[in-house]
Amino acid sequence: MNQSYFIVVLAHSLHGRLRRFHIDQKVVFAVLALALLGCFTLFGMVSSYVRMAWKVSNYNSLRQEAELLRARYQRLLSQTQEANEELARLSVFAAEVSMAYGIHRQPAYPGEPELAVTSVKLTPTLAETLETYNKLRTASLTASTRLSARRWLVNTTPSLWPVTGRLLSNFGTREDPFHGHMAFHTGVDISAPVGTPVKAAADGIVIEADWMGNYGKLIVLDHGKGLQTWYAHLSRIDVIPGQEVRLGQIIGATGATGRATSPHLHYEVRRGGVAVNPYGYLARSALTTPDPAKDFPF
Repeated sequence: MNQSYFIVVLAHSLHGRLRRFHIDQKVVFAVLALALLGCFTLFGMVSSYVRMAWKVSNYNSLRQEAELLRARYQRLLSQTQEANEELARLSVFAAEVSMAYGIHRQPAYPGEPELAVTSVKLTPTLAETLETYNKLRTASLTASTRLSARRWLVNTTPSLWPVTGRLLSNFGTREDPFHGHMAFHTGVDISAPVGTPVKAAADGIVIEADWMGNYGKLIVLDHGKGLQTWYAHLSRIDVIPGQEVRLGQIIGATGATGRATSPHLHYEVRRGGVAVNPYGYLARSALTTPDPAKDFPF
């Protein structure tokens, strides 16, 4: 049987001896194949390492860019908050000047309550008359209340905790509980079980009492001079738009409606349509709470 093989001859330079080695051709081809396979394997490992190093470099670059964007976003939030507070102060100042000089000032931006301080009383339109009539007809108020028309709105500065509970979240920048990124919180969250009565923080007029998106069931009280208080995530609403309420009067009950993770009251204070930190009002109410007037008109 003929068998192909290679002959390797080794010659000694000093003694002149020759040695022959017979190597099977299959063995040579197997060694070459293994060497080729090893080269491919080594190339694959090197290329995988290079790709991994490239991905790590890109990831570090993206992470640094994300950190820069996050820091820039925080600066923008801070600047926006300062601008909103300054806008609120200017709006209140403009309202005081308008009232002092009897000027009818148009709203500075959409959503700002119009301050009509002129002494000229315009004749209401038919639609306004019908709307007012429907509000008065559906409101559970007596005739003496309707005739009183704001004369008893004395305690118009928020000076009462709407519910008794623990502060869950403060006003300002915080981590959004749903998405995890930093976001601006326009009020404070006060912990309270579902059904806890919610009290009006000051005398005012109900301008909103309905479901409003992420706020869930919401009540908005207008206290005059551009000052409002918001009560959100309610489980029950006990007032209607146009109704006058007094300091300490129960207007609803706490819940977890809307965008809420647990039962609590989201409480906001707004000046000129801009959310401001309600902590000062809450701290003041903890020191001294003014007694509401006793001359209830209803």
